[in-house]
Amino acid sequence: MKIVILGGGPGGLGAAWRLAELGHEDWLLFEKGDHWGGLAASFQDKEGFWWDVGGHVLFSHYRYFDRVMDTVLGKEDGWVFHEREAWIRMQDRFIPYPLQNNIHRLSREAFWECLHGILDIQKNSRGINPAHFGEWIEATFGKGLAKWFLMPYNQKIWAYPVEELDWSWVGDRVAPVDVKRILRNAIFQEDDVSWGPNALFRFPLHGGTGAIWRALAERLPQKQMCLNRNVTGVSVYDRKVSFTDGSAEGYDLLLSTIPLTCLVQMIDPVPSFGTELPLRHSSVHIVGLALRGNPPDILATKCWIYFPEDNCPFYRVTVFSNYSPNNVPDIENQWSLMCEVSESPVKKVYRERVVEDVIQGALNTGLLSSRDEINHTWYHNVIHGYPTPTLDRNRLVFPLLQHLEELGIYSRGRFGAWRYEVGNMDHSFMQGVEFVNHTLVSGEELTLWYPQIVNSEHPAGRKR
Repeated sequence: MKIVILGGGPGGLGAAWRLAELGHEDWLLFEKGDHWGGLAASFQDKEGFWWDVGGHVLFSHYRYFDRVMDTVLGKEDGWVFHEREAWIRMQDRFIPYPLQNNIHRLSREAFWECLHGILDIQKNSRGINPAHFGEWIEATFGKGLAKWFLMPYNQKIWAYPVEELDWSWVGDRVAPVDVKRILRNAIFQEDDVSWGPNALFRFPLHGGTGAIWRALAERLPQKQMCLNRNVTGVSVYDRKVSFTDGSAEGYDLLLSTIPLTCLVQMIDPVPSFGTELPLRHSSVHIVGLALRGNPPDILATKCWIYFPEDNCPFYRVTVFSNYSPNNVPDIENQWSLMCEVSESPVKKVYRERVVEDVIQGALNTGLLSSRDEINHTWYHNVIHGYPTPTLDRNRLVFPLLQHLEELGIYSRGRFGAWRYEVGNMDHSFMQGVEFVNHTLVSGEELTLWYPQIVNSEHPAGRKR
């Protein structure tokens, strides 16, 4: 059985890894770009600074994935290990994330509104069925937390109104409300930063997040790994994919990790569901600030920071030089910030001024004290950044994925399956692995079809 894989990100590489592991030799992987890693790639600029394509944190829901990571970069030598420090910048102060556990850091007015809202939802804790993500936020966290952080932040990161988003994707991505914990922290004025599946994480010592995927790709049979091969069409009847250079390649099964909306436009004949899918996504502008000197004490140990307010365009900033000293050429005299700005058809960003807007936002929020700190900037635009979990997403995607399978086409990965809740690096990699297990050894595709199972098993508890 000949398997063709489209896309050299974590999903495609996961499938190739598992095929090689099983000794199945009849496969080819095609990547349109000149590098491996997809959205998990990294780039080194002309000055020697490394940048990721967004704020990636490697944590795992799977023992299998852990073993692969240990294989490609070693158990310890190839990594820097971190205790997560996630913060929120609001009200001219830094507050540990998650906010609901640290509301004592807010102004008195905001603290009371948040506490009042939390107590209200405890009093009215009957079963609810929210109509959209905004209703879910208020019903789960109360009106105060919704007003001060959760509503503005989520509209900023998703770039769509929360009323248009579903809430079933949440899983382990948002800390639940624990009233006793909140009150204890408030009474004793203690910070709480230990929540979450990524409370401990590791990062490559050299070469950014992309080092993982470059090292993994190097261990695969190179004659079957094809860069700079851009697909233009998929012939269902002939079971062939065609490329911009005029060549074609036959297949028995096709694994596509390219965006689902792009895939359906390539299929010939035109599928019964058409070629224009009403699925939404957001884009991300990555602006790197390469800086002189050393980070101020207030940022010296922070990993990343959330920004819900409108005094800056970015929703998140990573202190990227804190992830590895090798992310900058000279850690004694240089440091770096990586800023993310979302865009969608309803949240326009002007490319020609986004870098300047980010710099001004960094000054407004106290990340920088002067423009003189900036050595240079780096910019990268990610067209497909986040697959948006709209209210009708499941109704659109699930039948489509099943219909494609009937045609011998499996669409998987962050944008191949269009499921944000299983769109992290470990999820995407395992979607590729589980595709191979399903098609060759009758395994279950748990990650794609049962995210609530895999996301309940993070390092704080069991792993699959």
